[in-house]
Amino acid sequence: MRVIISAAGTGGHINPGIAIANKIKEHEPDSEIVFFGTERGLENDLVPRAGYKLKTIEAYGIQPKPSFTNLKNIIKTMNSRKVVKKFIDEFKPDVVIGTGGYICGPVFAAANSKKIPTFLHESNAYPGRAVKMFAKKAKKVFVGFEAAKKNLSGIENVILTGTPTKIKKIDISSERKEKILKEYKLTSDKPIVLVFGGSQGAQRINEAVVDIVINSMNKNYQLIWATGPKQYDIIKTRLEDSNIDIENIPNSKIIPYIYNMEELINICDLSVCRSGAMTITEIAIVEKPAIFIPLPSVGANRQEDNARVLEKLGAARVILNQDLNSDILNKYVEEMVADKNNLVEMGKKAKAIAMENVEEKIYEEIKKSLDNK
Repeated sequence: MRVIISAAGTGGHINPGIAIANKIKEHEPDSEIVFFGTERGLENDLVPRAGYKLKTIEAYGIQPKPSFTNLKNIIKTMNSRKVVKKFIDEFKPDVVIGTGGYICGPVFAAANSKKIPTFLHESNAYPGRAVKMFAKKAKKVFVGFEAAKKNLSGIENVILTGTPTKIKKIDISSERKEKILKEYKLTSDKPIVLVFGGSQGAQRINEAVVDIVINSMNKNYQLIWATGPKQYDIIKTRLEDSNIDIENIPNSKIIPYIYNMEELINICDLSVCRSGAMTITEIAIVEKPAIFIPLPSVGANRQEDNARVLEKLGAARVILNQDLNSDILNKYVEEMVADKNNLVEMGKKAKAIAMENVEEKIYEEIKKSLDNK
């Protein structure tokens, strides 16, 4: 199979694309798969790291406020269709797959003009603009939440599959856990709280957590905190201003990015994070409780919608972005880690939305459509 996958910007778009690509390769090792992204996003790290080719084009999201810059970016994005069309003529793909986001604009417009079969995946409970725009012409639209089907009413071939992810629930031996914690200068004597703000980090979460660290508020729990690559040096400087060495902090390990997420999310007792669809999916799969701080949006509150799904199940607590500070966050964490049995029960409740064999379902649906065309 010859495949183009459009996935750009954040891990929430890129990682599902990689998971689908891996499943295709598993079934058809001779498949040729090329990703389309931009020069700005994490795809420049994650896609080559996963072993796939990446082609870059200029593509931008449409900003809500009109501006000259916005107009220029729209023109650049539209002009990128020509680049994609030329590549389609040369590569001759059997299928184009998109995982949402602005990169789908030029890629899917080019694919539709060339009559290449297209498939979309929407991770969020509330579908994004790109998915809504191209859903009607797609062979099938795969969604991560039942709620997304309701928000795509009138569009045929919407299939609930769950969201593809590389993260699985795994049993980690006590020896392996001890080794990981030792590498991070932590122990198994206190609960582990994993803090991350998505692939790019989250400034508001970082501001709350750095105050917790500076004021030594986490005496009863340990932090593994991923700041995001762009904010690591900012946090390091902030700690230095308080005479704290980022490499030697009691009960805390601070890192720019998590590459071994599967291990860390499986050994932690509680996660503090945004509530992007990928994160929600991973939390449910590994059966872990969470404190969600949804990323606010000027449009639909997609992350809050996602977070409320698990909150209603009793699997998570939610702190709105505008309400977040170190005192509130520390209070929530302290209350939750004080009852380990309750944490386990909350994690079990999260499992209710976890779906199995997601990538396999998507692969089978794509093959079925291509075989019937």
